[in-house]
Amino acid sequence: MTFSGNTVDYDVREHRAYITLNRPDRLNAITAEMAREISAAVTAANDDDSVRVIVLKGAGRAFCAGYDLKLYAESGDQHQGEVWDPIQDFRFMKANTDHFFSLWRSAKPTIAQVQGYAVAGGSDIALSCDLVVMAEDAEIGYMPARIWGCPTTAMWVYRLGAERAKRMLLTGDTIDGVQAKEWGLVLDAVPEDELEAVVEKLADRMAGVPINQLVMQKLMINQAYDNMGLQSTQNLAVLFDGITRHSPEGRWFVDFAQEHGFGAAVQWRDTGRFIPDGGGPVPDRDEIAQMREELAAKDAAKEKNR
Repeated sequence: MTFSGNTVDYDVREHRAYITLNRPDRLNAITAEMAREISAAVTAANDDDSVRVIVLKGAGRAFCAGYDLKLYAESGDQHQGEVWDPIQDFRFMKANTDHFFSLWRSAKPTIAQVQGYAVAGGSDIALSCDLVVMAEDAEIGYMPARIWGCPTTAMWVYRLGAERAKRMLLTGDTIDGVQAKEWGLVLDAVPEDELEAVVEKLADRMAGVPINQLVMQKLMINQAYDNMGLQSTQNLAVLFDGITRHSPEGRWFVDFAQEHGFGAAVQWRDTGRFIPDGGGPVPDRDEIAQMREELAAKDAAKEKNR
């Protein structure tokens, strides 16, 4: 069975279902439609008795670069009027989170094949899979932890433990595939030109196991996470995500994006520059220019060292 949605492609071959995020021009940035199509593809795979393993990947040079927020941030549109309705926000983000988490709740095992970036909301999707295999030079992280976000699937702590989860979410840093493997965040990290072959070998090994065995082993392991309060932790994370976007600092970030563009706001956030408590003045054009000069110099040095 093969079908193409507007944002996700689905194909079945040799007892595997392949779900491909297909917005390569936007680095497979997430939309509400993509979240729904991921869930629909997972349902199709679980309904197909020929499928034993699900492989999730991204088209183009990235797995997923997070939510497509450019227009959202630059317009100041908060999906509702000026008065924030936390329950309306919760329902919207909880629906997306549940769509991502269909990969975890899937009866059949899921493998994420990560190249380029699995960052922000893209890390939520990758970490919702049972197993993650990354390219060594791919990056994973949740940069909106610095401002304007909380990882709604809450999988960082369940995969890394408290201290390393805090290391990631109290800084918003990204790490490469090599470090992610060393920390136990992902199963494996390999050269990018070997990534597909390694994932196929793993999927092939799993595809030889009867479906009932796969389902029972996965349910048993997932139950341990449920016993540790996974669902209640996610509910808190989804609520906090909405609050971060409507705090004084969150409004400051929107003002920044409206004045200088979402790209500049993200660069300011991700370079570790100071974010004022309770908002404060948006950086002026000279400060933006200085930041971009520093970034250009850093990129040039990185390129020289390759």
